[in-house]
Amino acid sequence: MLKEKNLKLKEQITAPTGKLGVLIPGIGGAVSTTFIAGVELVRKGLASPIGSLTQLGTIRLGKRFERRSPRIKDFVPLASLDDLVFGGWDLYEANGYEAAMFARVLKREHIEPIKDFLRGITPMKAVFDRRFVKNLDGKYIKEENNLRAQVEALKEDIRRFKDQNGCERCIMIWCGSTEVYLQCEEIHQSVEALQKAIDANDSRIPPSMLYAVAAMESGIPFINGAPNLTVDVPAMVEMASQNNLPIAGKDFKTGQTLMKTILAPGLKSRMLGLEGWYSTNILGNRDGLVLDDKDSFKTKEESKLSVLEYILQPQLYPSLYKNYYHKVTINYYPPRGDNKEGWDCIDIFGWLGYPMQIKVDFQCRDSILAAPLVLDLVLFMDLAQRVGLSGIQEWLSFYFKSPMHKENLYPEHDLFIQSMKLKNTLRYLMGEDQITHFGLDYYMKDDENEEK
Repeated sequence: MLKEKNLKLKEQITAPTGKLGVLIPGIGGAVSTTFIAGVELVRKGLASPIGSLTQLGTIRLGKRFERRSPRIKDFVPLASLDDLVFGGWDLYEANGYEAAMFARVLKREHIEPIKDFLRGITPMKAVFDRRFVKNLDGKYIKEENNLRAQVEALKEDIRRFKDQNGCERCIMIWCGSTEVYLQCEEIHQSVEALQKAIDANDSRIPPSMLYAVAAMESGIPFINGAPNLTVDVPAMVEMASQNNLPIAGKDFKTGQTLMKTILAPGLKSRMLGLEGWYSTNILGNRDGLVLDDKDSFKTKEESKLSVLEYILQPQLYPSLYKNYYHKVTINYYPPRGDNKEGWDCIDIFGWLGYPMQIKVDFQCRDSILAAPLVLDLVLFMDLAQRVGLSGIQEWLSFYFKSPMHKENLYPEHDLFIQSMKLKNTLRYLMGEDQITHFGLDYYMKDDENEEK
């Protein structure tokens, strides 16, 4: 159980010394290679970390007239980009350079200056079960044929990576493909049940859970960047608590859902009604190929559909939102590659019920939006570990489509509330006052000043 007295706050926070290992299942994918290449380009002064809150964001402290707004990276003790070391697993043997070229996200002018660095990043063999990702068929996989042996093999990989790179600490972040839709069952209810299921080679345990178990048994925090069921089950929350580790997830909030969590709070704040929200996407990268399978798409669909329900709260505003129609589709279209395009047709109504429409055509770059999220999550999770924040890190909801939360709470999807939650957590850790945006106190006079 997390207790305030056990946290290290302000000057007590352990300094981020030494190397920080970033362990990535799916290290050869578009998101991973874009993230790794981007960090190296920033380290060399060849690019700017646009989209990264930890690198470019500021945080207001105190009253507005104090005008204190330091950079976040100067306010809290985050690891330096120079201390990041990358490793991970993939189904394909391609090194970082080959994988980045295959992904076709970055231009050659960005890849060539760091070609030697990327070539030095070679994947470890992955744990893979095609029943959970049906549209991939990589052959660079571990030979172990039972789940416990696979967990132990991953733990040995972690030990070897840490020794070879001299890492003081590590973070594992799942950038692998979306696994098929699973529901929480009895084997996921406790650590004991989960461990028994692994020992019994239970067919309901996906590879992502094996990576999470290997990470936590190695003392490493785990982040789930995909929508699949992984650490968002009671057994994993219990394991994180037992090992005093932070966990976070799930599903990086990038293109279309990012726009929903920006637009929907605006509609609700102005009490504008919603008749329907139709969303469709085209995407041609490996993620699009995986989601072309109906069972993997079901996992993603569940993640995307939940957003509006929690933001609009139709149970509180039935006349505005009770019967709205929400449809989400994703279509695999290879010519588009990583350049996802999302269309939204939003039918709303206003004063006296008069109808209006909003249409959005977001021509985005999926991995370009995801890469800075990976960076921020790695750095913030490392901070959480050094502070002593174990268990679910709800303050990082800002980065996820389906943020993890305590069982008796509902998730917070509103991007602006999520941002406030994140920054107030940082203020708390550093002993600064929370910012509520109350503001009326600026205009009030106390009795003593009134008499004068």
